[in-house]
Amino acid sequence: MFAARTAARTLTRTTTQAIQRRSNQTVPRLGTQAEMEAEAIAQLRARVRRQKEIMDATGHSHEEEYAEMLKWIKISAVVAAPVCVLSILKDMLFVGHAHRPEGPLPDYMNIQVKEFPWECETCALFDLECWKKCRAEKAGN
Repeated sequence: MFAARTAARTLTRTTTQAIQRRSNQTVPRLGTQAEMEAEAIAQLRARVRRQKEIMDATGHSHEEEYAEMLKWIKISAVVAAPVCVLSILKDMLFVGHAHRPEGPLPDYMNIQVKEFPWECETCALFDLECWKKCRAEKAGN
């Protein structure tokens, strides 16, 4: 069992060392300044060559790319417009609009840590019933 594991590790190490890993960013190996500059220039030339190969492989002109872009804009508009219209209709026809329930609020929703900074300290800003009661009490006093 140990021999198999050791053999597998050795095989893995030898294959990974044999395969050269490529990345987007390559750094020149250490050496003299002239060697490093020459290697950097060679890497840049290789990248430019590879990019030209990729561009030549596509074979599309700018006009063809523009026509393709316009085609997909039109397809997107044709698909998106009905979806938007149907979503709006669904919301208008089938989804109810929730309102605050009438009557007093439960205790856990009516917690007030400090007084409000207006004339009726216990009334919420848009609680018109509370404002009427508060003003009536102040007028009566």
